[in-house]
Amino acid sequence: MRHRGWLAAAVIFLTVLVVAAFGVAHSTISALPEPGAFETTLAMKAKDWYIRRATRGVLPPAPTKTAASIAAGRTLFGMDCAPCHGQNGRTPAPIGKAMYPRVSSLGSHEVQQMSDRELFWVIKNGIRLSGMPGFAHIDNDEQIWQLTYYVHSLDVHTTVKPGKMYPGATSLKSTRQTGSGDLE
Repeated sequence: MRHRGWLAAAVIFLTVLVVAAFGVAHSTISALPEPGAFETTLAMKAKDWYIRRATRGVLPPAPTKTAASIAAGRTLFGMDCAPCHGQNGRTPAPIGKAMYPRVSSLGSHEVQQMSDRELFWVIKNGIRLSGMPGFAHIDNDEQIWQLTYYVHSLDVHTTVKPGKMYPGATSLKSTRQTGSGDLE
């Protein structure tokens, strides 16, 4: 009876070993193919958990969100973020499309649902093994808050025309695109 237990354990172990060897032999570390749904879901859940955990700590105080701070963030975005996320933040540049994981549209629901604290932390610290660098050694905290405010202005329903941040100098509300492409 005792030998049957060992035999069953050995068969299970060898089966797992063969399946693992097959998986390793047929997998690749190439960044070219799109990741599968399981891999994407697992990676996103883990990333979200780490970011939420990290933002429980102390962060530098956020300055007041103003049209000027968002405009300053837009300028910084062009230098720091556009090479990967694209000039409009919604359509990744070719290098962002080639990264693994792919660069997110900053107007997407996944990005826009992040709190200011979470987005600040990501911009400041980056995300290891994702291609997202941390900007703590490049920009100061005030500049990172400005980037945070600008990224949150990139809601998918917001249209930002070149040279014009918002209609009206002091308005911070999102502007909805009308059928003609003009701002309301």
